[in-house]
Amino acid sequence: MSEHHTHESKQLLHLVFGGELASIGGTAFRDPANLDVVGIFPNYAAAEKAWRAKAQQTVDNAMMRYFIVHLHRFLDPA
Repeated sequence: MSEHHTHESKQLLHLVFGGELASIGGTAFRDPANLDVVGIFPNYAAAEKAWRAKAQQTVDNAMMRYFIVHLHRFLDPA
């Protein structure tokens, strides 16, 4: 197996996104068409770093929430 394929198999993609919630206790967004897609990251550590930065930027707005989605679980559910 080439080095490129080995690197690909270890990739665990994560999506970081967020927006203003419709209610403070839920996970439904007030305006899903305008979600803030921070990016897709090659591993959890990089995603968590981006998530923490965005959460810190919006700490004064209790309705703003950012999430990390484990995309690799959707790409390879096994």
